[in-house]
Amino acid sequence: MKKLLTALIAILFTLPALAQTDTGKYKDFNAFNNEVLKGHVKKQEAQMVIGRFVQQVTKDYLSQAQPGAAQQWIFPLQGYNYRAAGGTNGNGYNDKGFNYIDGNKHGAHPAHDIFINDKNQDCLDDRTHQPVNVLAIAPGIIVACTNQWDLTGDMRGGKYIWIYHPGLNADAGYFSYYAHNSAIFVHPGDYVKQGQKIAEVGRTGLNAYKKRSPTHLHFSTFKLVDNIPVPFNSFKQLKSAIIK
Repeated sequence: MKKLLTALIAILFTLPALAQTDTGKYKDFNAFNNEVLKGHVKKQEAQMVIGRFVQQVTKDYLSQAQPGAAQQWIFPLQGYNYRAAGGTNGNGYNDKGFNYIDGNKHGAHPAHDIFINDKNQDCLDDRTHQPVNVLAIAPGIIVACTNQWDLTGDMRGGKYIWIYHPGLNADAGYFSYYAHNSAIFVHPGDYVKQGQKIAEVGRTGLNAYKKRSPTHLHFSTFKLVDNIPVPFNSFKQLKSAIIK
């Protein structure tokens, strides 16, 4: 395992920063992120890899992005709004004790669970009888995702997606995270437009697939502090987001 991690770090540090997107580095970062989730990465290793990688992602993004940064988000579930978020006025969010390096071991909930109308838990909206689309809140690049999930595994997010949204001008970049999807329609290295369909809501993940859990999207956002993702409460942005 240590040899694999060392190899991934070496690859990520030697890849050139190309104007044209090199999807290989995204696949390597995706593998690196999986090692983080398993708790196999130390803080200094993560800081080195993430710091260099974010620089490369920003260059790729600027080579593909349309002029102008999105100030107002698109709500991440098509046909829904902030009232579908668990709790009252976003109080389902709790980042106390969260540490990115802990991977799946942390006990916090730095996210908003956004519930769909799905009483029979078939992953279809009870009103439309169709899957509910998961949308990119803003333009960005897919930096990690998986369309595979093992029912017997301990991965909490199930089929998940990480997007990095580079900051323009003086604004800092941030990550958005979408978990428990039933199907994913993007790959590491893909540039996504604001409002683009990236997945469909599902019930994948250690706890999300169990009958006691209503069908929902687990949505989180993170800013970088010393090249480590740190969660921030995005309920204000969700409340003012555009409904698609």
